[in-house]
Amino acid sequence: MIFLDNFVVYDLIRQALKEDIGHGDLTTNSFISPDKVLEARFNSREEGILSGLSVVKMIFKMLDEDIEFIPILQDGDKICKGQDIAIVKGKARAILTGERVSLNFIQRMSAIATMTNKFQRAIEPYKAKVSDTRKSCPNFRIFEKYSVKAGGGSPHRFGLYDAVMIKDNHIKTAGSIKEAVKTAKGNVPHTIKIEIETENLSQVIEAVDSGADIIMFDNMSVEEMKKAVEIVNGKSITEASGTITQETINLIASTDVDYISTSAITAKAGIIDIGLDI
Repeated sequence: MIFLDNFVVYDLIRQALKEDIGHGDLTTNSFISPDKVLEARFNSREEGILSGLSVVKMIFKMLDEDIEFIPILQDGDKICKGQDIAIVKGKARAILTGERVSLNFIQRMSAIATMTNKFQRAIEPYKAKVSDTRKSCPNFRIFEKYSVKAGGGSPHRFGLYDAVMIKDNHIKTAGSIKEAVKTAKGNVPHTIKIEIETENLSQVIEAVDSGADIIMFDNMSVEEMKKAVEIVNGKSITEASGTITQETINLIASTDVDYISTSAITAKAGIIDIGLDI
């Protein structure tokens, strides 16, 4: 579960507002009366999956705690072209000042949710879940992962601190998969999962024998992945990764892997066109 209602998120939103506002909104404050109130609506200009409403609410509440934010839809809902998403009522200065930052968040987060949903629907009816990677925008990862979940995907580890993921350079440094896993198990709590990135079937066999919790098949062919899944035989969670596209993901899912991780759902998502109309 990913919760956006926490101090880490508040700090990130404050930083985003500080970056945009600086010492004040020169345009709005130069001619908009402090007492003027207005009502505005967030409206989608295209279809997609919604994500980021709670963040938008936080932004406006930070600018003016008396602002009224009324969601029409919920994160994870499908949005249609021309559809209203939420209403914001209150002091004009706060609404106009928070307009761009709020749109930046909801446009980007909705795009990630939308892209994730496209990838997830592309692998029906297979059991695999689409997952993201650490190839993320700095200081935006928690929002990306929340949006992956909103789009129907399954977020991967948050960072270096919540799972052991032994990749090619780690294996070379340790000397072998077996040695890396053995040493890691002796140094982390039993509650932490250990994942091994493998590049061939010999490494898959070694990873199974070492007792890895998760085994990733990195840049393997579909035929190799099928054999790898058979080798693992349910002893570990399986994950496919490496140059995943909407065109190839269905075939990869047919290998019966548990998860398919790709940076495309975040790095290539772009934005969903959403506007704020007075």
